[in-house]
Order: sequence, then structure tokens, then C-alpha cells
Amino acid sequence: MQGSKPYKLKKLDENRLLIPKTGKMRVPGLIFANSRLLPDIEKDSSTDQVFNVAHLPGIVGHALAMPDMHWGYGFPIGGVAAFDMEEGVVSPGGVGYDINCGVRLATTGLKRDFLDPHVSKLVDAFYASIPGGVGSRGGIVLKKKDLSDVARQGAAWAIKQGMGEKSDLERIEDHGAIEWADTKCISERAYERGKDQLGTLGSGNHFIEIGYVEEVFDRSTADEWGLFEGFVTLMIHSGSRGFGYQICDEFLARMVKNIAAQKIELMDKQLACAYLKTDIAKEYLGAMASAANFAFANRQILMNLARLAWEKSLKLSPKELNLRLLYDVSHNIAKMERHEIEGVSRLLCVHRKGATRALPPGHLLLPVLFRSTGQPVLIPGDMGRSSYVMAGLKGGMDQTFGSACHGAGRVLSRNEALRKTQGRAIERELQDRHIYSRAAGRKTMREECPEAYKNVEDVVDIVHRSGLAKKIVRIKPMGVVKG
Repeated sequence: MQGSKPYKLKKLDENRLLIPKTGKMRVPGLIFANSRLLPDIEKDSSTDQVFNVAHLPGIVGHALAMPDMHWGYGFPIGGVAAFDMEEGVVSPGGVGYDINCGVRLATTGLKRDFLDPHVSKLVDAFYASIPGGVGSRGGIVLKKKDLSDVARQGAAWAIKQGMGEKSDLERIEDHGAIEWADTKCISERAYERGKDQLGTLGSGNHFIEIGYVEEVFDRSTADEWGLFEGFVTLMIHSGSRGFGYQICDEFLARMVKNIAAQKIELMDKQLACAYLKTDIAKEYLGAMASAANFAFANRQILMNLARLAWEKSLKLSPKELNLRLLYDVSHNIAKMERHEIEGVSRLLCVHRKGATRALPPGHLLLPVLFRSTGQPVLIPGDMGRSSYVMAGLKGGMDQTFGSACHGAGRVLSRNEALRKTQGRAIERELQDRHIYSRAAGRKTMREECPEAYKNVEDVVDIVHRSGLAKKIVRIKPMGVVKG
């Protein structure tokens, strides 16, 4: 299989593979994977996508892929790439259609033993009160001006409406809003698609999950973050819904038409991009940030809806539940960040697609409350196994522009998962593992079956051993609502 490719993978160590710089590659490719994950990685074209990204103008360091990598549009999912601000580009395919798809984790004051008899009732309450599924619409319908406010203010907008505390903003990447959002670059069609999708879960791999801290690896950090063994957690995975999708789709179309004029040679038209200095790039970044802020607000609202359903269904007071946000991270985003390259501090545009920022202790972009520990890095697994909370390390800054994986990563396409689960009842299989689940349809459950994903243990182990982030706790699922 490798012989037909214009490159050969070179093993650097047990956790890293190199695509040496060859031909017109501007930088080498670097893939974080071991011998257990490599066969699955080689089944799709994701290594080819790393090779293709390495040809883009102004790319710096390496074209990178995290251990959860799999094929995506243009960039692999799990792809990271940084570009020089003067000579580099921004590519919507390096951010993804679901702009700022991300995860937030909250702790509670409840123990597993208390909640265990009530999990099904709680999951049913979530399912009834939080809209999910393809094209789901919410109870919040906004006029254009209000949606524009959401796109500028992000999570702070939801908090102003009484959905959360101001202190939550310290626990959200970018304090819950990217400041350079520009709503003038958003189309009427995007506004139309987003006007009634705030406070909705969406479809596919989006979820709301109840779990408990099963194992603690770093007790001092876990204690500081309120992650105590046996205590219940809430994890939410959602993004910018149709609002972000429309923004991505429109700018991709514009950039495809603009490629010839910019004289950019692409290995794959899905890598359509624009030089960062151009107007179209600036417009895309402004619109992308607007969609990211919508997603921050959306997850803030979803957590509030979950809190209300939790308190009402189990007749708990806010003090008894004690639901507190730990952190909220972005997966699909491009950020302007300073990184040290060969001893020189440079401002770069860092694309993370299906990857999460993993800043180390002491980093100036971290809120004060995480300066001593490093950033919480949230790694959800599949709905039948486990998830992890990690903490960013300096090794990530040195190797991956402060990035780590964002989840387990698919090994089966949705169609393959449907074929392999024909005739099976995934809900019943999960129930046998003491995990209660609800979804808009059985098809979703089959598409999202546990074996459709890599074993998150393998993925996290590579991140840990490579020094990108360290393990803090493992969380075991108890109940899940799938979009």
C-alpha cells in the first residue's frame, strides 16, 4: 500500500511517524500513532491528507495529525497546521464544517451510588427537554439583531439571559467569545439557518453524557479541579449547528473560485484557501469567529437546560446538585497565537480540526486558576467505554503548537457501522453494560456504536507518552443522549 504513494512513513519512535519532506512539500508531516493504531489509519486516506496539507503556502513546522486521526474534508480530522501571517493561508477545510464543535465538562456534588437508580429517569428528562437530531430546532427563536449579538458575545450572551454564572467565562476557551468576530461577513442564509437552533444538540456524534470519575491518575490536580473518585460528571458535545455549517460552505465556494487568481497550487481542491493578508481570508476569519461564539453560547445554554432538567426530574436543589463548569474546549477552529519557532516568537494562524488546544502550566493564555496545573484537556471516548480528562504539558508546545487529540476517532464510516450492526439493538447492548441511552433514532445509535471508534485508551496513551498532555482522571459513562 505504501509503495503506490509518493511518500513513505518513517518510524521515529513508538508513538510518532514521520512523512519526510520530499518533492514540493514545504514541511515534513508528523503523525502521532503506534503499531496498534497504524492499520486503521492506513485504511483511509488520512495520511495522504497530511502529505497534501504539507504543501500549503506558508506552513510552519510540520503538518500534524493526532492519534485519533481519520479522513476528513481537506484536512484529516485530528489535523493541526500553523501558518505564517505574511506568507501563509487560512483554509476552511482545516477548521471544518461544524465550526467550534467542542466539549464542556461539569462536576457535581452527587455520588455515583446516589444517582445510579435514577439514571434512566435523568436521561429521559434530558431527552425530553433538550432538542436533538438532524435539523433540530430549539425553544429560543432569535431575530437577526439578537443572533448578531450572540455571534459577537458568545457565552456571555447566554449568561446575561440568566443561563449560568459570570465566573463560567473564566472556564471557557477564549473566555467564551473570540473578540475578532465580524458579523458583517455573515449571509442572510446563515442567519436564517441559525435563528432557531440555539440550545439544540444537533446530530451525529453530538451528545450529553452522565458519567462518574472511575480512576484518578494525578490526585493533586484532580482535587484542585473538583474531580473526585466516584463523583458524577456531565459532559456536553455540540457545535455551531447550521449557522456554522452555512458559513463554512459559503466561504469554501468563494475560495474555490478564487484559487486561480491567487496562483495557489493545491494537491486537493478540498484544501481551498486564501492568503491570510487578503480580504476574503479576513472575512472568513471574522465569520468563523462569529460561528465559534454561537457554539460557545449554545453549549452554555445546553448546560443550563441540563441543570434545570436534572433539578426538576430528581427534585434536587441547586446546592444539592452543585453543577459547576470545569472547562469548555474548541475542536474545530483557527486561532492567531504566538509560538516559538527556532527560538523566535512568531504570530501564527493555527488550524485545529478535530484537535484540542492543550496549553501547559504557566501559559499566558490560560486563566489564572489553571496557570499552575495547565489547561484541562477533555477527551471523550465512545458511549460504551470511557472518557479522559488530561492536562496540557510543555511537550505539546514544543511538538504540536500546544495541541492534543479531541476524542477516540472513528474507525468505521457511518455506512460501515450500519452494515456491521444490522439487526442489533445497540441500546440493549449498552444497557447490558449498565449504560442507559436515548437517541432520535436507532440509526444514530448504530452509526455511533462503540466499535465505530478507536479504543480511547490507545489514543490517550500516545498523547500521554508523547508528552503532549498527562492523564488526570478517567470517566466512566452511566447514561447518554445522542443527537
